[in-house]
Amino acid sequence: MKIALLIAYLLVLAAGHALRTLNLNHLKRHGAEVPEGFEGAIDPCQLRRTSAYTLECSRLGQFEPLLDSALLLLFLFGGLLPVYDRWIAGATGSFVLQGVLFFFGLQLAKGVCDIPFSLYRNFCIEARYGFNTMSLRLWLSDLGKGLALGMVLGGALLGGAFWLVSASPEGWWLWVWGFFALFTLLLMYVSPYLIEPLFFKFEPVREQGLEERIRSLMERAGLRVSRVFQVDASRRSRHSNAYFTGIGRVKRIVLFDTLLEQMSQDEVLAVLAHEVGHWKKRHILKRLLVTELLALGGLYLAWRLVEWGGLPGLLGLEQASFAAQLVILSFLGSIAGFPFTPLSSWLSRRDEWQADRFARELTGEPEALASGLVKLSRENLANLHPHPLYAAVFYSHPPVVERVRRLRQP
Repeated sequence: MKIALLIAYLLVLAAGHALRTLNLNHLKRHGAEVPEGFEGAIDPCQLRRTSAYTLECSRLGQFEPLLDSALLLLFLFGGLLPVYDRWIAGATGSFVLQGVLFFFGLQLAKGVCDIPFSLYRNFCIEARYGFNTMSLRLWLSDLGKGLALGMVLGGALLGGAFWLVSASPEGWWLWVWGFFALFTLLLMYVSPYLIEPLFFKFEPVREQGLEERIRSLMERAGLRVSRVFQVDASRRSRHSNAYFTGIGRVKRIVLFDTLLEQMSQDEVLAVLAHEVGHWKKRHILKRLLVTELLALGGLYLAWRLVEWGGLPGLLGLEQASFAAQLVILSFLGSIAGFPFTPLSSWLSRRDEWQADRFARELTGEPEALASGLVKLSRENLANLHPHPLYAAVFYSHPPVVERVRRLRQP
């Protein structure tokens, strides 16, 4: 079984690598072609720059997961897992503390491995194409804040979960699920006030008349928004975006200052109308419910498999701690979940099409959203020529050329 699992994982890696290579080769062949609907907005020189940026990001995006996978296989199949497991067991006799330390150590190792990639991505690739505006000092500050936040939140989450496992060995799957669900909802409520301000400076929208137009748009959609903010995203990057944050009465609209610089007010409203479409179509609620149902089923299955007692034997081990068995389960889940990636992507793209139609109906100006998408693609050097098969498997949004074409249809 150990060899079978290794082969299955390698097949998943090979499939993903083959699809990414297919996508890059497709871009090399068609990257200089100006797509329909983008004439006048993007010239061949811009397309060459877009292709070069996509290729560099994709190559890094191929190498990084391959390295992560190699380290994971070394950990699971190279004999490091039982050594690490015994070391953690020798550090403390507390079941809860063992679980927390086990995953803290793994996350720390993962974070250290990610540092060179983050530095190269931000200060080489992103800087080379004019996106990075972050100083090394700010990067280090974000890293420190992220580490501290991860330790606090991760410690609370892991500590609570392992305590529930020890307190209810026969029913922990249900208690842990409820704890995770409540923790997630709590974060959605407090994040706009406690977490996001650690990284961004929020202030009222400066552009004259825009906030009033946004509130009018929200009223037409039947939504109440507590505040409309712009954030200083330009301190870190020239990439642009907009999003809703929070839940219930603390929902807020957040606009990147880079987005406000790049788009007209009509285009900003159209982009927001698309996001409103997700709320009105209950996409966020449905995704949350599906996620929680899958989590419930996954935790129940995890409980059954741990009770079965055969998980260590799948990797040729005689025994493994509870935390180590969770790592084995995560590994199995990554293999079993890969075939469902196209379905998940398709469902997400379906929601995006519905949100586009909602924005078109709400604003009555489909051209505003179309031109806004063209600008977003141009300014962010988005790949305009993804391979159809790659997009079908991995794209959570429809290819932007297709979205623009459909918006401009009568």
